[in-house]
Parts: sequence; C-alpha cells; structure tokens
Amino acid sequence: MTTSLSARLEKSLESLMRAYPGPGGAVAVLRKGEVLARHAWGWANAERRIPFTPRTLFRMCSITKQFTCGLVLDAFPDPSVLDGDVRARLANLEETAPGAVHLCHNQSGLRDYWAVAMLHGSPVEAPFGESEARRVIAGARTLQFAPGTRYSYVNQNFRILSDILQERTGKSFAELLRERIFARVGMEGALLVAETRAMPDGTAGYEGMAAGGFREAENNVLWTGDAGLGASLDDMIAWERHIDATRDDAGALYSRLSAPVSFADGAPAAYGFGLGRADELGHAVTGHGGALRGWRSHRLYAASERVSVVVMFNHLSDAHEAALDLLAAALGEERPAAARRPMPDWLGAYTEPETGLSVRIEAAAEGRVRLRYGHSPERLDLQEDGTAKAAGVRLRLAGDGLWMDRPHENQSSRLVRCEGVAARDIAGRYRCAELDAELTVADAGGTLYGGFSGFLGQGRMEMLDPIGPDLWALPCPRALDHTPPGDWTLTFARNAAGRAAGATVGCWLARGLPYVRVG
Repeated sequence: MTTSLSARLEKSLESLMRAYPGPGGAVAVLRKGEVLARHAWGWANAERRIPFTPRTLFRMCSITKQFTCGLVLDAFPDPSVLDGDVRARLANLEETAPGAVHLCHNQSGLRDYWAVAMLHGSPVEAPFGESEARRVIAGARTLQFAPGTRYSYVNQNFRILSDILQERTGKSFAELLRERIFARVGMEGALLVAETRAMPDGTAGYEGMAAGGFREAENNVLWTGDAGLGASLDDMIAWERHIDATRDDAGALYSRLSAPVSFADGAPAAYGFGLGRADELGHAVTGHGGALRGWRSHRLYAASERVSVVVMFNHLSDAHEAALDLLAAALGEERPAAARRPMPDWLGAYTEPETGLSVRIEAAAEGRVRLRYGHSPERLDLQEDGTAKAAGVRLRLAGDGLWMDRPHENQSSRLVRCEGVAARDIAGRYRCAELDAELTVADAGGTLYGGFSGFLGQGRMEMLDPIGPDLWALPCPRALDHTPPGDWTLTFARNAAGRAAGATVGCWLARGLPYVRVG
C-alpha cells in the first residue's frame, strides 16, 4: 500500500467515526485481496462495556440474501426445479405464482410480509415468529405485478427459499450455510442467528442519535434466509477475499450470483440473486446493505478495481454512505457535490398511475430535491438539463408532464399532479377482504388519525397527512423491520351519494390493497 493511499484511508477512517457517530462499529477495505484497513471502535454493548472488535458478532441482516441465493445455486444449479415448491407455499394465490428465480431477483410480485404485518395491526416490538410469518405468507391471494415484469423488495422471497432448501435437503438452513459456504470460504465465526432478541456474544444494536442519546433497540422477530446471518468483520473479510480470489472463474459462486440478470421483456435488472448492481463513483459495483432497528451494514465490491468495502454500525447511521466515503478514499477520488441550481417549478404532490402511490417532491439541500415515493425518501441531484437524478431514479419534465423513470424497477410513468384540497369526511371503518384486516379513520377533536388492526393486534393511531382530493398519507415512523415501509397512501373512493365508500391502501413494498367501508 502506498503512503498516499494509507494517508487517505487513515483520514477517511478518522472522519467516518465522527461523521457517523454511535456506540460502535467496524470497517474494512480490501484491494486485490489484501486488507488495506481493518478497524473497529467503540462498544458492542455500551451498558456492559463490551468492546467492538473485528471478531465481534454482528447482525448482517439482508446481506444474508446473497448467501441464501448462493445455497440455491450450489444445491440446485437450475433453480426452476423449485418452482413447484414455491407454488405449494402460496396455496391461496389466485394468480400465476412466481418461480424460484423471480424470488431470487425480487421480481416475484408478492407484497413484503413485514409491511403487510403492519396492516395486520402488529405493534412494533411484538413477537413475530414462524407461525405469524407462515400465516402472512400463506394469506397472499393477489400479486402487485406479474412475476418478472417489475422489481420490488420482498423479504419473504428469501425466507421461502430457505424453507424450501431445508425441506429439499433434509438439513437445517444453519447447517447448509456452515457446510456449503462458511466452511469453504473461511468464515470461521459466521452462523445463523434467527432470533433477533439478542446476539450470542452480547452485541447490542441501538436506536436514537447522538443529539438525543442512544437506547438499546428491542427486536422480537425471527429471520432465516431473508436476514438471519451473524458474522464478524473478519468473517466478512474472508468472504471478500474469496470473491476476489475467484473473480476470473465464471463457475465460481460469486461470479454466478453477480452475473447480469434481466426482466421478462429483456430489460436489464439492477438486482439479482440477492445482490444489487449499481454504478458508484463511476465504477460498476455489486453489493447489498443490511439493517434492523439498531443495526446498519453495507458491503460492496468494485470488480474492475478489485476493491471491497465492508461497513458495520450497531446504530442507525447510513452505512451505505459510509461505504461510499471509504470507496472514494480507496480509489483516490472525491465524492461529487451537488451543483447549485435553482429549484424547479414542478415541485409538489402527484400520484404514480400504475402503483396508485403518492409522489411528493420537495426542496431539499441546495441543488437537491427530496422524492417521497418508495421505501424511504430519496435525494435527487438537480442537473443542468433540468432533470433530477439519483441512483436508479430520474425526474424529467416533458411536453405532456412530469415523468418518473425508475429503470431498476423496469418502470417509467407520467405522474399525475394532485390539485385541490382533501375532504375530511372520511372517518369510519374500512375492511380488506384479502387480509381480513381493518383500517380505522377517526376524527379526534378536528384532526384525522388512522390505524390498522388485524390478527396481529391493534396498531397505533397516526395523524393523517392530506395530499390532495381524497388522497392522504398515513405515516409509519416505526415498524417490525429495519426501517418503516414508507408512508401508506390512502386513496378514497366515493359512491353515487358522494360518501366515502372505500379506500385503496398501499406503499412501495405492499401496493394496491382494496378496503371497503363497513362502519
């Protein structure tokens, strides 16, 4: 490692710990299989004063998905042989079931079960185990799009795959991970930690922030093939070294996982086999993030530069941004800043016609706008040509209106502007037949609130946010999963008498569910 590279990484590490403050963390940077940086700091458990070290077990969460897909490809080189197993687990589905490859690529069309759990009224810290997961998964009767045509992140895709692997092989998912991947690549401490209540070595995840203080996060869900991996920084270093060592072998596991994938119409897909494919700082990278309340991680591999970055935070800082900071330091590049540009005149509220979801575009930091549509708010950089862009999304004004392009979802649509005031006469009870669950809208002293209830309980009431005529947002600030599913869009329909008779409820993770007024 050159002196200049060493100095850049040292400077980046020093600033990273201040820029992303929290109880503890660990990072690694590798180039050509050589470890350039391996550093841990702070506390794995601040109350018990357990230090964070490179051997501390960490909850890797959704980084698990690539390992689940690796097991699928290792045991069943042609995953389509598992299509019948997938159909059997979706017995109530009234439409053509997705295949195993659709699950691997997040093109299944299923609604995410952690999001749907909130529609069933689950309290945030409620237990959610095998029986609850099985009932939510089996309850699916419709899809939000035809399999293979679109992309939407769905955690149970990978839980279904891990369940099938266990049944097909006669071995537990934990055994399969250990025998077929961990032992082969040298991940000596890695294991399946399905229960999220606690880690075996006492490592804790924390909610909160430096300004208001941190508190240990409470999680009571059970994760398997979707997010159950427990691993240390050293374990992830072993994985990154294996990736680089086998980079030229087309038959190697990571080569197969990271190979190009497409949608049914042949359009290239930016996600496949549990890995995202993206352009970061002008370089093609593959990788994935992981998160649960109190935990954030990200790993990426820039194949052309043979550079790997791993970031682990046991708090809610942005691990993806931190990984890009380290990647820039390793490549000797500066992260581009947004240019100073005037705000466009197309800010405002819209709906996206295919999904029915609200789209809210607001001024953000100088040179940027904030797009509230998907899983979480997206920051887009304003461009010289009048468009706004971020990874995987572009807003552009055309002669017929404002368009939103989301190529990683295989979707492009002209947005419909929302004009007018939301009528307030929507209080009542609304029932979704597919979920056997209810939405309650209540007028509490002149302010409207909404909340969901179902077999998982009674969710808290949240203040509704008016967007446009018969269009409201129901906030979801906390949820079972790592981050909330995003605001729920409530689109009310009226009968001939002008009374609110029903609503369509959805978010990016779980769209297009009809509710009928029952009270």
